Amino acid sequence: MVRSANLGFPRIGARRELKHAVEAYWKGECSADRLKAIGAELRTRHWQLQQDAGIDVIPSNDFSFYDQMLDMAVTLGAVPPRFAALADADPLDLRFAMARGTDDAPAMEMTKWFDTNYHYIVPEVSADQRFELRDPKPVAEVREARALGIQTRPVLIGPITFLMLSKAQDGTAPLSLLGRLLPIYRQLLNRLADEGAEWVQVDEPVLALDLPASAQDALRTAYAALADERPALMLTSYFEGLGDNLALAAGLPVAGLHLDLVRGAQDLTPALTLVDRDRVLSLGLIDGRNIWRANLRDTLKTLQVAIAARGPERLQVAPSCSLLHCPVDLTRETELDAELRGWLAFAKQKLEEVAVLARAAHGTSTAIEDALDDAHMAATRRRTSARTHDRAVADRLASVQTRDMERRSPFAERRVKQQARFDLPPFPTTTIGSFPQTREVRKARAAHRRGDMDDAAYEAFLKAETERTIRAQEDLGLDVLVHGEFERNDMVEYFGEQLNGFAFTRAGWVQSYGTRCVKPPIIYGDVSRPAPMTVAWSRYAQSLTDRPVKGMLTGPVTILQWSFVRDDQPRSATCFQIALAIRDEVADLEAAGIGMIQIDEPALREGLPLRTADRAAYLDWAVDAFRLAAAPVADATQIHTHMCYAEFNDIMDAIAGLDADVISIETSRSHMALLDAFAVFAYPNDIGPGVWDIHSPRVPSSDEMVALLTKASAAIPRDRLWVNPDCGLKTRAWPEVAAALKAMVSAARSLRHAKAA
Repeated sequence: MVRSANLGFPRIGARRELKHAVEAYWKGECSADRLKAIGAELRTRHWQLQQDAGIDVIPSNDFSFYDQMLDMAVTLGAVPPRFAALADADPLDLRFAMARGTDDAPAMEMTKWFDTNYHYIVPEVSADQRFELRDPKPVAEVREARALGIQTRPVLIGPITFLMLSKAQDGTAPLSLLGRLLPIYRQLLNRLADEGAEWVQVDEPVLALDLPASAQDALRTAYAALADERPALMLTSYFEGLGDNLALAAGLPVAGLHLDLVRGAQDLTPALTLVDRDRVLSLGLIDGRNIWRANLRDTLKTLQVAIAARGPERLQVAPSCSLLHCPVDLTRETELDAELRGWLAFAKQKLEEVAVLARAAHGTSTAIEDALDDAHMAATRRRTSARTHDRAVADRLASVQTRDMERRSPFAERRVKQQARFDLPPFPTTTIGSFPQTREVRKARAAHRRGDMDDAAYEAFLKAETERTIRAQEDLGLDVLVHGEFERNDMVEYFGEQLNGFAFTRAGWVQSYGTRCVKPPIIYGDVSRPAPMTVAWSRYAQSLTDRPVKGMLTGPVTILQWSFVRDDQPRSATCFQIALAIRDEVADLEAAGIGMIQIDEPALREGLPLRTADRAAYLDWAVDAFRLAAAPVADATQIHTHMCYAEFNDIMDAIAGLDADVISIETSRSHMALLDAFAVFAYPNDIGPGVWDIHSPRVPSSDEMVALLTKASAAIPRDRLWVNPDCGLKTRAWPEVAAALKAMVSAARSLRHAKAA
């Protein structure tokens, strides 16, 4: 019998209950007991929801108060020595300290989870690493679910993925620690079996990557060592097809194998032969990464192919990956256009799709036929809807030429003109864009949205906040200012709200990292810009000061990556449509007298395909899209871009290809290690390595920033270095912002004096 399974469920809650509770705990407004109780309430609600949806295999240990990789590090005892003083603290406080840092211990590094916008905490290991079963959270959650009468399949990050995504500051190869790690996994598996777990889902998404021989050998070693342990193991990979790793995965001694058939449909046919018939094959047929409703009749045909080849007894149907990457429940979107809503499925609805497929595999009923027909008609209506296509957009895109993507002069010539125009000192200081979105700002935005504050009052409020921020930056001594972005709710949503082809939800929240949640726009049709989006606010801010104020835009690749994107045309086509809209905005900003324009592309690396063979094509169109957006300006207009929390080594050609005059990047958590890629590459343009980790409440001293900049100057010529934080300041509070920026300006001035001497 085909069983329905789920790989993971969003943990934030339909109303972001987890976010609000954790942040209240950090502020001292919620006790630890209350926070844990809210966590338990969410787990209970989500397990029951899955059971009610008809899911046979329900996950546990997919819940986290911050991040699943962080949880795994604590469970395995991989706690960095600088947090040793917290060894006996509540494991919850230990986790928060590792993620956010303390006064004495900087936070651990954070980076993107494969090609998603989810950020994970990077485990730290060393040559003398010792592992121990420190906090058996997975066992506790199995027990918790069983007390509710729900049998779960706990989820573990697999040992190879854990080590391959870890970092060692002392040059140790993390995989060399496998022999020390495996006994802890065996111990954990035995504890889970003793608690009643019959199966464990072991996530090894590194199987979606190009694996060196050492990693392949490590996988064989690991699962040979775990094969005789209880309980049965469901080996799970996602985000891409297994491809040439399929034979390796099928040959590992595990009881089940999950395939992502949304990203890797080509894996099914060989898997039906390679995976032994006595093993369970889990088919990821429902897209866990996007919000479009499945055409269940077409999807059922794929499932029936597998049934014909293997029979139904050892088949499972599931989402392609954890539903962590989807909003919780579409039924809350009562204000969304009815036609568009009929095209969508959020996490709860995807569970229902999985359950329908599993039931349909064993024969139809009136209810099943109705569900299949309804899904098929929704797909047909979406495909044929006139609202998804705009002939003018298509014609304009077809007319784009290579020359439209080129600046008028090389960087060396542009730089001379920009220096003459702006006359900035060495080590110029700036910020990335946003300033604190205080409670007052959020209250005013909510009041305006409700209609309790009229347009004139809201605009007056935003102007006052903008002027206060300009004055604060002047007082702090910053060289290049920003307007603070108080009119913006989100760096993507704000632009999408002003572009054709986008739709928006009220409760479509998705976790990005920790308590940071985003509400991705939905790109359902052709994209165009009906009117200027940022010009008025940039012009107003520039009118308040003689110092340059950057115009702030989000780049086309990031808008694409951080949206739920239509799947009925190539992503590259949608990206170029967005680029043309941003190009129009860039031209209008320059015409309004804005001399510096920042086009942020933090998601450029995130969009990189997981397999090397697919990367060149992506980078070609992604770089061209940025250049198309940035190219119309004169030489003396300075184009900035920003990237954060990513590895840059394998995309340096692309970053240089952007040809931005200034790039700012996150480097403080890595202690400037990320600059090595720019140094080895001999990156030719100006660069601002971040000297303040804004994702931690810790405020670094001026001396620390000087040390980081001194290290940076060993990699990048001093006359091409800018000084800035790692990222925008939206989530920080004004007191720490003022203190950190004061220290940052002091650091820059110290280096100027040292240079002059």
